[in-house]
Amino acid sequence: MRKNRHAKMRHADVHQARIRQEHSLPEPWQEEIRSQQAKSDIFAKLRTSIQHGFPTGMPAAPTRHYRMSGAGDPGSDAVVAEMAQKLEDYTAVVRLVGVPDIPRAIDELLGDAHTVVVPRGLPQQWSAGAHGTSRVVTVDEPASPLSHDQLNRTDAVVTASRLGIASTGTIVLDGEPDQGRRALSLVPDIHVCVLRAKDIYELVPEAIAVLGENPQRPTTWIAGPSATSDIELVRVNGVHGPRNLRVVIVKDA
Repeated sequence: MRKNRHAKMRHADVHQARIRQEHSLPEPWQEEIRSQQAKSDIFAKLRTSIQHGFPTGMPAAPTRHYRMSGAGDPGSDAVVAEMAQKLEDYTAVVRLVGVPDIPRAIDELLGDAHTVVVPRGLPQQWSAGAHGTSRVVTVDEPASPLSHDQLNRTDAVVTASRLGIASTGTIVLDGEPDQGRRALSLVPDIHVCVLRAKDIYELVPEAIAVLGENPQRPTTWIAGPSATSDIELVRVNGVHGPRNLRVVIVKDA
């Protein structure tokens, strides 16, 4: 007992001496010493955990209290209406059309854009709508993709989409041939996106379940035109993507 008490006293003396020594050093050095000590403490805890072994068995599944499915079916009138409203709240322009009117809607939404890029897998009729009467349309080929500078000098892009989420007004792209690589939907200033009504789900968990069928695909989640605010809450558009989002929602019947 006495030896343990003496050992503790010696340890305390060394600790106090170390503190006095640190306080005598310039502040930057003290900060560096504290940082190194924190790292040492973290690594010591990791080594202790490894030595004692990790827990065995699978952890219990978390309890999920949120809704996993919506009240409305995918593509139902109520779900589509909510999607359109959320997109418009984000200042996106929305057109609700039938399948035969997709090319015309694309042409109208491109407006006065002069140059357009489309992914290789975009349906030919949609590409024809992008051409309009005088636009220059370039196909982004995976074997010879456009450079970021070329994309930056392109007015607009037209893509398809994987699905939409009505409750959040989010459109998801997953890199399939009719959507192209991620840069296509991020660099040009105008994004015209075609979204089929049947692919609009009410809730995020429903969409996650669909995307989970192909987890290897890269996804891009779009909730309105790109925008952010600075410290004075001044809205700035086009920081992380197109300043203009224009959506064609297609009712199949």
